[in-house]
Amino acid sequence: MCLAIPALVVERLAGDDGLIDLGGVRKRVSLALVPEAVPGDYVIVHVGYAISRLDPGEAERTLALFAETGIAGDAAGAAA
Repeated sequence: MCLAIPALVVERLAGDDGLIDLGGVRKRVSLALVPEAVPGDYVIVHVGYAISRLDPGEAERTLALFAETGIAGDAAGAAA
């Protein structure tokens, strides 16, 4: 099973990398596939790569559902 989850872009780093926040956990991921992503954007992250930008409202609804089901912590570990 594959899991891609919404994460908030906190900072653009050198090259194509960025720092994302995933429920309080910060990870370095590649933003090469979404070069238009800027801090404050939500992106979908899968195995260390941001694969698309996401509407902030949709990201917040998805994260709320994860929190309700209790998989928010599991999702944070799986994304990176």
